[in-house]
Amino acid sequence: MSNILEVKDLTVSFRQDGQTNMAVKGVSFTVGRGETVALVGESGSGKSVTALSTVSLLGDSATVGGSVLYEGQQMIGASDKLLRKVRGNDISFIFQEPMTSLNPLHTLEKQLAESIALHQGLTGDAARARIIELLNKVGIRDPESRLSSYPHQLSGGQRQRVMIAMALANGPELLIADEPTTALDVTIQAQILQLLADLKQTEDMSLLFITHDLTIVRKFADRVCVMKDGEIVEQGATREIFATPQHPYTQMLLSAESTGLPDPVDAGAEEIARTDHLKIWFPIQEGLLKRTVGQVKAVNDASIAVRAGETIGIVGESGSGKTTLALAIMRLIGSEGGITYRGQDVRGWSTKELRRLRSEMQIVFQDPFGSLSPRMTCEQIIAEGLGVHGSPDGRPFREAVTDVMREVGLDPATMHRYPHEFSGGQRQRIAIARAMVLRPRLVVLDEPTSALDMTVQVQIVELLRNLQRKYNLAYLFISHDLKVVRAMSHKVIVMKQGDVVEYGDAEDVFERPRTDYTRTLLSAAFDIAV
Repeated sequence: MSNILEVKDLTVSFRQDGQTNMAVKGVSFTVGRGETVALVGESGSGKSVTALSTVSLLGDSATVGGSVLYEGQQMIGASDKLLRKVRGNDISFIFQEPMTSLNPLHTLEKQLAESIALHQGLTGDAARARIIELLNKVGIRDPESRLSSYPHQLSGGQRQRVMIAMALANGPELLIADEPTTALDVTIQAQILQLLADLKQTEDMSLLFITHDLTIVRKFADRVCVMKDGEIVEQGATREIFATPQHPYTQMLLSAESTGLPDPVDAGAEEIARTDHLKIWFPIQEGLLKRTVGQVKAVNDASIAVRAGETIGIVGESGSGKTTLALAIMRLIGSEGGITYRGQDVRGWSTKELRRLRSEMQIVFQDPFGSLSPRMTCEQIIAEGLGVHGSPDGRPFREAVTDVMREVGLDPATMHRYPHEFSGGQRQRIAIARAMVLRPRLVVLDEPTSALDMTVQVQIVELLRNLQRKYNLAYLFISHDLKVVRAMSHKVIVMKQGDVVEYGDAEDVFERPRTDYTRTLLSAAFDIAV
């Protein structure tokens, strides 16, 4: 098998503030024609920098050495003309965060059509037909109705699918996928992995797959390169790496998985929140007069209850209504049906009346970097809620911040740093500290581990368990990672297109699912890792 990509002794360094930092140190590997090679490692290991180096996509602050040959042509120091020909045509990228790659001011049709027109010369109806074909391939339902949508009108998973469609539009010889399934549901993740595998065979396409999750490449990659601190510490055939990992770091990555069960809930535990036949529909308005022409049925007839010390796992595909349900319980969006908080009917409460409950209801979001102000220090971020609601036990703000930082595993000496100075796992700890400093009773955890490395994921799950144990917290845990849900949850709600299709004890749902949809989710989640 001939090699389509040959990387030899690649080095990348960045100069900043008068200092030189080595990000990649003598990396060598090859990608054969029609082969899938996975670059695996934790955040900061140099995976993405290595990939970007292949077509000189690093900034001016980077110094690149070594050799990168694509089809025998040297990419390091190549002319702009050659790089323009290769980028997006011969070599395409799929990035982890689609919102950094999609233009928020352009519709999906315009963005996809731009790439198709540039590389294939298709316009008009031919371009539209190609766009619809691509969106169908990546699992966008009813793609014709989505052509006029803007990126902010799509869920995170849907945006990632659009990015994948853009990358596949021009039939690249080599596809570099940088964490392409991190934000996707387990069923869509399985579909995308299968789609990429099928394209690799039918189009004789090669794939460089970058991920921090070894489990998803077990059945997907031909070879694996394990990176740590800018170096490849182990590489070889996937089967051999998984069967007999030689390097301690590889062994640690393979063993990193959230396991165990949550502590049992006391029989007499207080009921914190309840919904009765909750319904959340959003009107579809068109025309100058904004006439209502239909309804987006986000949640239909949801009746659930969560007690102190209990975790309710909410699972389902993107757009199923998971986050909408949680936001309605917190009274952050309107709804119909019953909502009670600690026995009080809060449906008719005014904003002023609800304000006194806000300190008891907190939320931790999926993307800690997006939910933390880059202009505020760690201390200011954590103390922001104290400025609104006051300290729950009357302590000075600095003391409260110091204590909660220690609780979540952060060094209080770093409280004067800004979010960009922390790792992804540390930023998520800051987000958790911001919620916990007010001593809430109910916490919504909206995909709190999906953007994290597997080893950090295990640490965050253990942290959340400890905080629940210490403060008897009620959690609504939203996730598409069913392995994490199983480790965290007492009960599980399975949602599909706004409907609660299954609700029961976690053990029953995982061991004895009653619906075909739940069985499909479980199969997709656990078969990938088999």
